[in-house]
Amino acid sequence: MNLILLAPEALESDRLARVTDPRRLRHLREVHRARPGDRLTLGIMEGGIGQGELLTLDDHEATFALDALDQPPPPALPVHLVLALPRPRMLARTLEHVTALGVKQITLLHTRRVEKSYWMSPELEPEKIHRHLELGLEQARDTRLPAVTLEKGFRPFLEDRLPGLLAGRRGLLAHPGMAAACPRGIETPTLLLVGPEGGFIPWEVEKLLEAGCEGIHLGPRILRVETAVTALLARLF
Repeated sequence: MNLILLAPEALESDRLARVTDPRRLRHLREVHRARPGDRLTLGIMEGGIGQGELLTLDDHEATFALDALDQPPPPALPVHLVLALPRPRMLARTLEHVTALGVKQITLLHTRRVEKSYWMSPELEPEKIHRHLELGLEQARDTRLPAVTLEKGFRPFLEDRLPGLLAGRRGLLAHPGMAAACPRGIETPTLLLVGPEGGFIPWEVEKLLEAGCEGIHLGPRILRVETAVTALLARLF
């Protein structure tokens, strides 16, 4: 069963928490089907994980008696994901999936095949992004939010940001037709770059390879972005 993720301000003391967020209250009622007396797994945003007893639950608030929330969250993956901005519906699902898998650094990048209209989507509002990250954390019983950066220009990213991101990291460019298969079970810090639907254009591939990235592929099948990212992370780490 997934995590009840508490904001720090929900703590009234070391032993009592009060939840008033409507989404979390609905989650307690409709997903957990919780009742007073139930013991649930709780976590504090950016903090520890433990158990708590549900004392009260109604349409307006829930209260918990807390045990020590001192268990660490799962370890993060050693990867910075650079993802060409997907279409809005796919972005929402992808953010949740990669957060659940343990990615803690995400860059959303503009490339030639990214529709400019995607950058005007409500899904890029900070509140929406935060919500999708929270859902991923709850699914995986994690408490540490990823950092999300928006890069709206490919050339400035290539020239100004990429050299610093590659410093101390192995750069992997996932793109159909690359010579090398995706490696398995690596542990080194990694920068993983994934293109949009239709892939990077040849000029972008050329420049990323020139910058020091290694081209890799997942085989002959062409996958949706959300599927490819999940498969890449599972195979790499």
